Amino acid sequence: VSLPHSAAAQNKKGTNVGSVANAVPGDLIYYSGHIGIYIGNEQIVHASNSRTGIIVSNVYYDKVLGVRRIF
Repeated sequence: VSLPHSAAAQNKKGTNVGSVANAVPGDLIYYSGHIGIYIGNEQIVHASNSRTGIIVSNVYYDKVLGVRRIF
């Protein structure tokens, strides 16, 4: 799968599934300038920052702006 680098461009790929209620593991969760990968149970995995690195967070840690399914 080839995706663009920016979160805004990634949020235009695949299919819009509407909301977290429709998300399945593997969907991209879009925030302002950031993307996480949905892993189920209202959790995402994402690159938090250079200090904490890759972490698991609640999907609602910030305002969700989009949910996209690539496959």
